[in-house]
Amino acid sequence: MHANTTLLDRIIFHPTLCDRWKFFFEGAVYHLAACVLFLGFMGGSGPFGAIYIFGFLAAGFFCLALWGWLDACGIDVFTWNVLLVLICGLQLAHLLFQLWKDTVSKDFEQIYKQVCQPLRVPLRVYKEIVKCCEERVLPLARDQTYAVEGKTAIDRLSLLLSGRIRVSQDGQFLHYIFPYQFLDSPEWESLRPSEEGTFQVTLTAETDCSFVSWPRRPLYSLLAKERYIARLFSVLLGYDISEKLYALNEKLFAKFGLRFDIRLPSLYHVLGPASSDAEVEQQPAEPEEPPVPLRPPLSTFVQASPSTSCVPPPTEPRVPVGKPRPDSDLSGEDSTSLVLEDFAELTGSILDYGSEGEYLK
Repeated sequence: MHANTTLLDRIIFHPTLCDRWKFFFEGAVYHLAACVLFLGFMGGSGPFGAIYIFGFLAAGFFCLALWGWLDACGIDVFTWNVLLVLICGLQLAHLLFQLWKDTVSKDFEQIYKQVCQPLRVPLRVYKEIVKCCEERVLPLARDQTYAVEGKTAIDRLSLLLSGRIRVSQDGQFLHYIFPYQFLDSPEWESLRPSEEGTFQVTLTAETDCSFVSWPRRPLYSLLAKERYIARLFSVLLGYDISEKLYALNEKLFAKFGLRFDIRLPSLYHVLGPASSDAEVEQQPAEPEEPPVPLRPPLSTFVQASPSTSCVPPPTEPRVPVGKPRPDSDLSGEDSTSLVLEDFAELTGSILDYGSEGEYLK
């Protein structure tokens, strides 16, 4: 073979076999390096998978460097493998630093797993949200109020971490708030950024609770700057409000055995507190002879007193509206204290149909 034969000619055009094969194996360090490299290339994806891969690669190249220094006695083998060990070490340091930088406290890690991770929110975005609340967890002792009806200003948005919160209005129980639910999502959605308002309900801790709170102005600034975070909060708050509405619907079902569709506009009157007889008596008296309507009038969901009840049309007998409720007690009556007789008074009531589907038609 000529001396000026290139490597490409020796491999492709004029392949040549080794004249003399070695009939002995390399040292144990060389075979250990091969096994370590084999394990290293079986790593997975993600940050932990990358740490696994580069960790085994660094160990395998280190074994090859030892083999080149002790057995092969080749300066090129030793130099290349040492260089590869340094590269893998630098990559490992970078991955560990990024992992340490993205870590949060235990409580906020649970929030991420329960709320944000199912929505595939990037950890970098979640860090911006945590930074807005200064990564603080606030306590709330038992029987302590988070907000008082008509007094506490709506100046923050809070998420419950542990415990249970009781929501009431005018002393009437509405529903509970459980961990990883917002405390004041309806109040937050009811105001614009430039508006001010107060709570219309009272929130009381029934157990020792903890929560995180985002101040209103910094959170509005973050939502205005980050469109993705604004959409994320819109989804989370909408879901939370719907859960509260369904909780009220389940309460109605447990009391009357009738499940309502929360999309019906008239359900607002059902979910609101029943007005007392004293409030009705304070209203001005209606004329004794009201004008004759062109069609049968629709009854309302508000309980009327005997002195203010309308005169029923002679052609269609109706159940008297002012009949006292047998199960009603004004001192302990809650927001769902509405008996089925109120629904029987409605023209086209849901009680006249077999299901909600027929009613919606």
